Formats: sequence, structure tokens, C-alpha cells
Amino acid sequence: MSEPIRNKKLDSITAPTPQNTPANAAPISSRAQQPGVASIKEEELERAAGMFAANPALAAMMQAKLGSLVGRSSGYIESLPGSVRRRVAGLKGIQKEHSKLEAEFQEEVLQLEKKYFAKFTPLYETRAKIINGASEPTAEQVEIGEKKDEDDEEEAPEEELNKDEGKDVKGIPEFWLSAMKNQISLAEMITDRDEAALKHLTDIRMEYLDRPGFKLIFEFEENDYFTNKTITKTYFYQEENGYGGDFIYDHAEGDKIDWKAGKDLTVRVESKKQRNKNTKQTRVVKKTVPTESFFNFFDPPKPPTDDEDDASSDIEERLELDYQLGEDIKEKLIPRAIDWFTGEALQYENIEDFDEGEFEDEDDEDEDELSDDRDEDDESDEEGDGSKPKQDAAECKQS
Repeated sequence: MSEPIRNKKLDSITAPTPQNTPANAAPISSRAQQPGVASIKEEELERAAGMFAANPALAAMMQAKLGSLVGRSSGYIESLPGSVRRRVAGLKGIQKEHSKLEAEFQEEVLQLEKKYFAKFTPLYETRAKIINGASEPTAEQVEIGEKKDEDDEEEAPEEELNKDEGKDVKGIPEFWLSAMKNQISLAEMITDRDEAALKHLTDIRMEYLDRPGFKLIFEFEENDYFTNKTITKTYFYQEENGYGGDFIYDHAEGDKIDWKAGKDLTVRVESKKQRNKNTKQTRVVKKTVPTESFFNFFDPPKPPTDDEDDASSDIEERLELDYQLGEDIKEKLIPRAIDWFTGEALQYENIEDFDEGEFEDEDDEDEDELSDDRDEDDESDEEGDGSKPKQDAAECKQS
């Protein structure tokens, strides 16, 4: 089995979300012209770039202003003669008929997916039994699996498998953990602490909803971390189709994990020494803080509200990434789990190489400043009984 590949750069994310998918096409003006930069001096560009970099609020304000101008008419359509504007209206009517057909096409594609998913399901059930040691593959299945594809390069013949060797081993240990660690986007989320819990994964499957959407189901055996037998995450789409008839991702909901005492992998305990300035006595205060974990996947980000405009860009990125992770599990991991377990699926992934010239070592000054800040925080003038550890809501660190 190949070693898991960890790539810190995910593929570009183009998930359809309410924030990046227009419900209708923006009007296009025939008088729109490409902006020219011939008259702009290089130093002026540098000065403007520096101004925006130094003032993020100004950059956000300009971005919002430009966004409000998208789709605004230039007045050209209104200036056309009535007979021409009638023809334009007619073309819009034709386009709406086209959009209806596109929506019907997407609905039929979904029904076709569901039809074949019903045919895939028995294969997934047989796979799960073999993985968990409930049954053995047939001689025919083994023979087909050992047969090399015509496109495969010639390799040295493998020695014949001894079916009695390791007969005390049940199924395929750590199958799903190994497959997930070879799937690049998922490997990014799995910490060393998570692995001990993910070793108990017995199956990953999915179901389609009655409405547009799907549910991912993670099944676990008895373990020391939580009492859940299954942990699910459901992805919902909007009722109305978007531009082009595509389904638009709306939001996701995950199950609450019933962690056993002291086993919550989504938080960590921080100890902090405090000294009373008057009595000089010291005490140790412990508190739980959110930390990175694969299990944050089941606590998905919420769509931004009107009060969160300043942070909406970050939330949108996290929504897109969260959606893409769900799609990777649904479209890649579940259908071809054995190829991810062996690592063979990696040859079909687009792994972008890093250009080392684009990166430089960070100065140690920031580390020194952080260290100084921690020293100052450690000395507190609070006294009295230690307060109950504060547990912040675990945040899904996926962006």
C-alpha cells in the first residue's frame, strides 16, 4: 500500500453556492468596452495597490461598490426602437424556454444517477462485508482483480497469494482510514489524533434525498471516543435551479457527536499559569479551545448573514470547500474506495507542483512577538476559585 500523499494546495474550488451562482443572467451591454491601462503609469498602479493593501476596509468598500454595478444597464437597450426592443423581448422568451429545458435535463440526469446508484448499492454492500471480515471474495472476483488491464505497463509477475497466510486477520484493517489519507483533500483534514478514532470506520456510504441533495453516512464500530454508531452529514440544494439549470448548493447539516468524557478530538485543553500581583500566589487555569480535526467536518460552516458582510468572503470560501469535500467523498472516495486504498487513483488526480521560488522563509520576529504576548498574558491579577473551563464552539478549520 502506498504512503499517503499530503498536498497543502487543493484544486481550485468551483462549487455552486448561492453566493457564486446567479439565479438569472446579468444583462450584457453591447457598449461595454474593455478597460485600457495604456495611460496608467506603473508607479500609479503600485501606489494604488499599496493603498488598498494598507486599508482592507477601503478595498472591501470598493469591491461592494463594483458589485452593485454588475448588471446595470448602459441605456443602449432602452434607446432602441420599439420594434427592435420587441425582438429583444422575444429572444428573452426563447431563452426562458431554453432554461426550462435545461432544468428538465438536470432533473433527468439526477433520476439516471439514482437509477444506477440502486445498481451500485449491492456491490457496495458486498465490499463492506469483505472489508469487515463478514465474508470472503469469490475466486472469480479475485481472478478478475488480479488480471492486469491492457493499458497497464508490464510488471514483474506477482507471486501467488497464500490464502492461509494471516488467516487470523479479520477483513482489511484500517481500510477506510488508508483510503481517506490517500485522497488529497481529505488527508489535509486528518490529524494524528484523528487516526486513532478513524481506524474504527467500518463503512462510508451515501443516500440520495427525496429533494435535491444527498446524505453521507460514516459507520463506526465500538470505540473509545464516541458512542455514535453512525455519523451523518447531509447536503441540501435550493429548490429552484440556477442559471443553466444546475442545482445550487444551499447548506449542509451534520450530526452531533456524542463524545466520551475527555475524548473530544475537536478541542484541546490549554493550561495557563496566572500570578496574583498582590499575593504573588500562582495558579493553573485550564480551558478547552477549538482545534483542527477531521470531525469538524460534521459541524459545517453556516451561510453568511447580513451582519457578517466583513467576513463573508472567508465564510464563502469555507462553504465552497465544505461542499467540495462532500462531492469528493460522494463522487470519488465511495465509488472507487479500493483504488484510493491502493493509491492507484492518485494517477488520475491533478496534483499541482509548487514553485519553490514563490515562497520564502518567514522571519522569526513574529514568533518572538507572540512569545512576548503569551508571557504577558500568563500573569493575571485575577484571584478566587478557578472558573469552570470555557468550551468554545468547535470551528471547522477548512479554509
